[in-house]
Amino acid sequence: MDIDERLELITRNTQEIITVNELKELLKKKKKPVIYWGTAPTGKPHIGYLAPALKMADLLRAGFKVKILLADIHAALDNVGWEVLEKRYKYYEIIIPLLIKSIGADPKDLEFVKGSDYQLKKDFVYDVLKMSTVVSVHDAHKAASDVVKMGDNPKLSGLLYPLMQALDEVYLGAEAQLGGTDQRKIMVLARENLPKIGYPPRIEIMNPLIPGLTQGGKMSASIEDSKIDLIDDEKTIQAKINRAYCIEGDINNGIFPFLKYILMVIKKDKKEILLIERPAKFGGNLEYSDYKSIEKDFLSKKLHPMDLKNTIAKEIAKLLSPIREKKSELDKISKEAYS
Repeated sequence: MDIDERLELITRNTQEIITVNELKELLKKKKKPVIYWGTAPTGKPHIGYLAPALKMADLLRAGFKVKILLADIHAALDNVGWEVLEKRYKYYEIIIPLLIKSIGADPKDLEFVKGSDYQLKKDFVYDVLKMSTVVSVHDAHKAASDVVKMGDNPKLSGLLYPLMQALDEVYLGAEAQLGGTDQRKIMVLARENLPKIGYPPRIEIMNPLIPGLTQGGKMSASIEDSKIDLIDDEKTIQAKINRAYCIEGDINNGIFPFLKYILMVIKKDKKEILLIERPAKFGGNLEYSDYKSIEKDFLSKKLHPMDLKNTIAKEIAKLLSPIREKKSELDKISKEAYS
């Protein structure tokens, strides 16, 4: 795979890269660069996590070494109780590799790192203090605002969060970071301030966020009907998809971004078609090999929302089946971590 092919694979289905030119230079200079994706064990992971999982699979194929940071200290800074922190970390430690497996990638190709294994060490803490002398309260608050639960009376912990995330790039030995578009302000803060304490800026790669299933909202662990948990059973998946906001002829909902950035990407990579089963009296079955054709038929009202929903529910249930194999174990940890 040449540099252009690698670049195409890395950049597909991304929202923004800061910067593409730096990425090109990195690919020229280094055969196996390092990138990391971090997730704090706060709420339960949902199907929106499939978007970064697919991008990590792309990065592996493009020759990157991919590290996954399970950021337990970050979770505490984002108001997860210290008494349940280890239990939520354990939940993520089991479910994130299963998530990677569900899209056909091998978790063994990834390196998993626990945040507290290095974030409590002297050098890291020293650099956090150095960062605190170059980053203003205003800039730290602004950077954290899209990620941390700040509230009307924000805690100091929320201001430390972006400083630590900036330094994660350094201490994980990464040349690049992967994150959702909600991470953009923290990524920019890192690029602007790491050089002030002697570290070069990293490349920032952002995948789009998958909207929630409810009208006009985001997919959130705290809003039950907005998302599908990775361990939801088939009946629950079907019920949530049936309730999802999706008006005939209108693609402005959470269903279509899921189709575009997740389901049809998987289908394309596997060279599979999306089969929508319909009775003959309603026109019979439909087959799609690309996202644009689905969008076109839906806008023209050739494809009805319920037919699409029924198919989406079945596809999600099939996709999450490897995770449900560990459901009893995950349910037991979940009761302790999320009661």
